[in-house]
Amino acid sequence: MTSRFEWATIDSVDPRRLADFWCGVLGYVVYDDKNGAAVEIGPDPEEPDVRRLAALRGGSVVPSIVFVRVPEAKSSLKNRVHFEICPIDTDQQTELERLLALGASETDVGQGDGRSWVVLADPEGNEFCLARSLAPGEFDL
Repeated sequence: MTSRFEWATIDSVDPRRLADFWCGVLGYVVYDDKNGAAVEIGPDPEEPDVRRLAALRGGSVVPSIVFVRVPEAKSSLKNRVHFEICPIDTDQQTELERLLALGASETDVGQGDGRSWVVLADPEGNEFCLARSLAPGEFDL
């Protein structure tokens, strides 16, 4: 018996703003918006819920993300959990420029120079990393 990772929950001062940012980053859509108190996003749900549930029970699937309104802002400490994202159809530098245009910012969490990844923060300061590109010609097995 095993469990499946279905969604991640992120505390947020402005859930809709973060949901919109991450939809832009990941190509997700909004599944549900509880009047801005909680906003769930995920891959475009072209399949009915019954098939999505069957896929979830059958193996690993891409999780959704839920942003929940909380009164306090993120602390200044480094996140203990963060996302690692990889571009799939462009090089890392082009994706970095796109993410910065969406509202990300580069940040320093003590990673040092010469790393193959770039540490970024979303509009509320939550760190995430832009890792290697998986685009054809950038990453091949």
